[in-house]
Amino acid sequence: MRHATPVDLDRLEALLAGLRTLPGLRERKRGSFSRGSKAFLHCHEDDGELYVDIRLDSAFERVRVTSRKEQNELLERVRIALR
Repeated sequence: MRHATPVDLDRLEALLAGLRTLPGLRERKRGSFSRGSKAFLHCHEDDGELYVDIRLDSAFERVRVTSRKEQNELLERVRIALR
């Protein structure tokens, strides 16, 4: 597992664009978001699959976001968490 490269992040651009529209999130660098002063989400790649580590509660959770469906599901979870 490694941090996502710019090429990996290109594959996640639709997800990143969706995250950028959500109030309360700030993109500190491409593919790395914070919520307030705490890290909230960052991206990884492993054997061709894409993942995010996201803090929806007190600890980070790893979520696969390779497919568009997985990305949409994650966006919905983030929207709910930010309410």
